[in-house]
Amino acid sequence: MNDTPHTHPSPGTSGPKAARQTDSGSRTVDGLQRRLAEFAAARDWGQYHTPKNLSAALSVEAGELVEIFQWLTPEESRRVMAEESSAARVRDEVADVLAYLLQFCEVLDIDALAALEAKIERNEHRFPAPGAASSAAPGEPRPA
Repeated sequence: MNDTPHTHPSPGTSGPKAARQTDSGSRTVDGLQRRLAEFAAARDWGQYHTPKNLSAALSVEAGELVEIFQWLTPEESRRVMAEESSAARVRDEVADVLAYLLQFCEVLDIDALAALEAKIERNEHRFPAPGAASSAAPGEPRPA
């Protein structure tokens, strides 16, 4: 993420366990959303945080995550976290993507966890596990 006026750094984590830690209010989704909103408000960046701009920034940051893996073999991509320099890049881009997604949800008043839960439930019905009664249409593609 660059440091132009319409962007801002994302809080980072030191790994999966740190991201799941909830003993601090700032480690919850709501806490992080609040922290990002306060950060932007203190710098008067709200004027730039429109759904259009945030969705574009989210796309750019997702593209930067893809760029890390672009020319790696499947085996190399599985080992990307083994080297600290590449692991740090991946963590930074994941943080950027999540920061913009949370800001996008804040601006549009979307509960990200509720939206994810509803999507998982729809997919469980659309794409039942093998051996379960199928509610998916024959030939319907599987989600990526």
